[in-house]
Amino acid sequence: MRRFLPLALIVTFLAATNVFAIGEARMTGKVLDAATKQPIPDAVVTADATGERTVHQDFKVKKDGSYAVFLLYGTIKYKFTVKAPGYQSYIEEMKLKLGEPNVKDFLLTKPGAAQVGSTGSESKEKSDPAVDAYNEGASLANSGDLAGAIKKFEEAVAAKPDLLAGWIALAKISLKAKEYPKAINAAQKVLEVDDSDADMWGVLFNAYTATGDKAKAAEAEAKMPQNAGALFNQAARLINQQKDGEAEKLLKQAIEIDDTMAVAYYELGMLYVRAGKNAEAKTALSKYLELDPNGRDAATAKEMLNYLK
Repeated sequence: MRRFLPLALIVTFLAATNVFAIGEARMTGKVLDAATKQPIPDAVVTADATGERTVHQDFKVKKDGSYAVFLLYGTIKYKFTVKAPGYQSYIEEMKLKLGEPNVKDFLLTKPGAAQVGSTGSESKEKSDPAVDAYNEGASLANSGDLAGAIKKFEEAVAAKPDLLAGWIALAKISLKAKEYPKAINAAQKVLEVDDSDADMWGVLFNAYTATGDKAKAAEAEAKMPQNAGALFNQAARLINQQKDGEAEKLLKQAIEIDDTMAVAYYELGMLYVRAGKNAEAKTALSKYLELDPNGRDAATAKEMLNYLK
C-alpha cells in the first residue's frame, strides 16, 4: 500500500516568534538627480560585502526612483555602488542597522559636476516620527503585543507613506495577528515597489488562503520562488494522486536545488521501485541512507535494498 505523505506546503515565512529575522537588514530610499531631484529610473544599486563573506547583489531602481535592498547577512559591512547611464557612479561603505528601516536617498551627478552623495535618516539632527514609530512597533512585536505593534506600524506608514520597511513589518505582523485585510493591503504596497519580495508574496498567499480566496492565493503562489521544500511537497501530492511520472520530475528538480535533501532521494527511490527501475532505485535509496542513516525511513530503505539485490 502506498504511504500517505501528510506534508504541508513550505511557505511559513512567519514561523519564528520574532517577526524580524535575526541578521537580516533592509535599506530603502530613492536614487535622484542631484540637481533636479528627479528620480533616475534606470539606476542600479549594488551591494558587495567587504570582508567576512562573498556577497554581490544588484537591486534595480523602480520608475519612481525607489529601491529596496534586502541583505540576508546584515551584520557585516557592505560597499554600495550606485550607477546609472549618463551619471557619475557613487560609492559608499556602510554597515546597516538591524531592525531599523535604514532609509537613504542617493543623489547622482552628471559628469564634471561635484558629487553630492547621499542623504539619510542618520544625518538628521531631529528624530524622524516615522522611524520612531517603526522602532516602537518592532519592540512591541517582539514582545508579543501584536495589536500595539500594528498600531505603531500604521503610525509609521501614515507619517511616511514610502517607508517600505514599515509596510513590510505591518504586512507580516498583521498576518500573524490574523488581520488579513491589513496584511493584504500592506503586502500590496510593498509589491508595488518591489515585486520580487518573496516574503510579501508569501503573506498574500497565506492571507488569501485564510480568507478563502483560492484564485488570488493561486496567483500569489505562482509568484513565489521555487525552493526544494515546495517542489518536494508538490511531488508528494502527485505521488498521493498516483502521478509518479509528474512527481519524478519535481523530485529531481528539488535535488538539483538541494542535493542534501535526503527525503527526496527516498521518495525518488520508492518511485523507481514501483516503476521497476531497480538500478535507479538502488542508487537513490543508497544516497538516502548516506545522507540520513538514522532517518525515519532508514529501515524501509535498507529492507528495500536487500530486496533489490
